[in-house]
Order: sequence, then C-alpha cells, then structure tokens
Amino acid sequence: MTEIEQLKLQIDRLESRHEIAALATSYAIACDEHDMPRLVNLFTPDGSFGSHSGAMVADGRDAIEAMFIGLFKVRGPAFHWTHDHSVTFADNDPNRASGLVLSHAETCPDGIVSLAAMRYYDDYQRDDGVWRFKKRVISFLYYVPVTEYKTVLGERNRVSIGGERMPADYPESLPAWQTFHDTHVATDA
Repeated sequence: MTEIEQLKLQIDRLESRHEIAALATSYAIACDEHDMPRLVNLFTPDGSFGSHSGAMVADGRDAIEAMFIGLFKVRGPAFHWTHDHSVTFADNDPNRASGLVLSHAETCPDGIVSLAAMRYYDDYQRDDGVWRFKKRVISFLYYVPVTEYKTVLGERNRVSIGGERMPADYPESLPAWQTFHDTHVATDA
C-alpha cells in the first residue's frame, strides 16, 4: 500500500468512526422518540436485532419494525444514552466493522419506572456511503424497576421482564470474569 493509499484509509476510518458513533446516537434518539421510520432505516435491509437471552429476535427490517412496535406499545417514555464506544474495522473490507456500545436507559414498561445498563454488540456495514447496523445484539447488566435498583447489583437475577426476574446477561457470562473468579474468588472459599 502506498503512503497516499494509507493516508486515504486512515482518513476513511476516522470519518467512518464518527459516522458509526452518530449511528449509535441516532438509534438512542429514535428509540426515545418512537420514530419507527428512522429506527428501521438504521439497519441494513437484511439486518438483525437480538438479545443475549434470546427474548428479542428479529431478522430483516419488517421484523425489526414489528418487534420495536410491540416493545414501544408497553414501554412508554424513555431516555437512552450511550457512553463508551469501541469500533474495529475489518481488515479485508473497508465497508465492514464491528463495535461495542456501553449504555444506560431509563424506561417505563407497563407504567413502572425502570433503569437499565446495557451493552450492544454490533456489526456495521456501509452501503452507498451510509453506515448501518448489520447486526445488533443487546445484553443487560441489569434492567429493573427503580425501587429495586439499590439492591440489584448484589443479585444474579438482575433483569426484570413482565414482573419476572431473570439472570443478567453479563458479566458472569464473560470469559475474563469467569477466569478471574475461578482464579481469585473460588480459591478464597
């Protein structure tokens, strides 16, 4: 690769990183505003949305739209915000990347004010100069009514859906977490 080609690639990646960050922000805004046309257009036509637990699964824009309509019907007002965002570009394709977005949300499912901490595992694809989600998978550290927040981090079942408490998606499932606990915590018992 020539020096000029290398500089063009670096500039493209800098611009793409900014565009992908804006994509994550647009997702949060579209969710909060229940803006279905905007939300659906953030995904490639064959894009997918899923959850670590398997509770949410949608393949293709029509299925993504139907899933979010169902969610928004019961969720009420919400406020999503993103924090750190890492992006890794594919070495063999300048139009593909993957990322991890750390975020929080305040929501109101079934009229119950709730808090959530999430990670989004993303695959991005650029078509006709526009970056979109090819795949988005959500994982929850916790999702609970505000009244339960003060004690929830000490519990394994930190996700409340429809009044039922379920195990959180992470960090207990992460290899680094498991290795640390196998090495340093389990040996203390």
